[in-house]
Amino acid sequence: MSTTILASSRIAVLGYGSQGRAHAQNLRDSGLDVVVGLRKNGPSWQKAKAEGFAVAEPAEAVKGADLVAVLVPDMVQPALYEQAIAPNLKPNGALLFAHGFNIHFKQIAPRADIDVIMVAPKGPGALVRTEYERGRGVPDIWAVHQDVSDHAEDKALAYADGIGGARAMLIKTTFKEETETDLFGEQAVLCGGASSLVQAGFETLVEAGYQPEIAYYEVFHELKLIVDLFYEGGIAKMLKYVSETAQYGDFVSGPRVIDAGVKARMKDVLTDIQNGTFARNWTAEYKAGLPNYNKFKQADLDHPLEQVGAKLRARMTWLQGDAPVAAAPQKKQAVG
Repeated sequence: MSTTILASSRIAVLGYGSQGRAHAQNLRDSGLDVVVGLRKNGPSWQKAKAEGFAVAEPAEAVKGADLVAVLVPDMVQPALYEQAIAPNLKPNGALLFAHGFNIHFKQIAPRADIDVIMVAPKGPGALVRTEYERGRGVPDIWAVHQDVSDHAEDKALAYADGIGGARAMLIKTTFKEETETDLFGEQAVLCGGASSLVQAGFETLVEAGYQPEIAYYEVFHELKLIVDLFYEGGIAKMLKYVSETAQYGDFVSGPRVIDAGVKARMKDVLTDIQNGTFARNWTAEYKAGLPNYNKFKQADLDHPLEQVGAKLRARMTWLQGDAPVAAAPQKKQAVG
């Protein structure tokens, strides 16, 4: 794997959030020419300049680029494409995404004379950067949607190499597969599924008369311990490190909670993703000013699980990093 095909190219990274910053820094450290495209004097403009990047407004950054990496939020991308990218990206240039949403659901109709590719690290930006600095990398998935130059695949692989993904693993996919599986994972398991599961568990214990603090620790706090075991060694490692009692409870009670009905409803979620219902609803919600989104988000923030958790986390000094530890009170205080 090599970045050779991009060696004499200029790469415009649009966005300097978690992924944008990591990609820009890794590409630069791989010897590639990078300009960062941002709104002038926006919150990230001075940060990117202070970290040594050439910074320009998006349209100007695109004009001089051979490859444009679109690393801004999904709902911002269509307007950015129309206003800054489409009028300025050179023929045979490459348009790169880290998520296929807008191409797959046709929110962006790319020009016919450019390559359209994807490189999606399977980890947050901070990890993409720290693993690169350690001489390692985060696995990337990649895809080609449109190949005009006959080198789109080479460009995608070179970009993945530039951000460190080739050091770990590269998996070929399609925009369709990446988009639909990513949305499903977020909704059914990682965000929607997990948060709803712990809220229901918390409510079940509190409604049965148990202390909210105990419920928080049992169904929420300790989840990290299990997820870490999953992450490090799969279900096999989790079973190795929990008690036999916990294992037996897993075997007999897990299927009672996550039963065939749950799987059937997961299939309904997937169907809504596949047929475009979710994309249409989310796009309409964004255009309407996010009324339901804001209501749903506030309901999560107001849930008793969060209220109890905030008090408990404030006493978990290991979560405070290097913050100074407050003087101990004269008397031990009860939680509440």
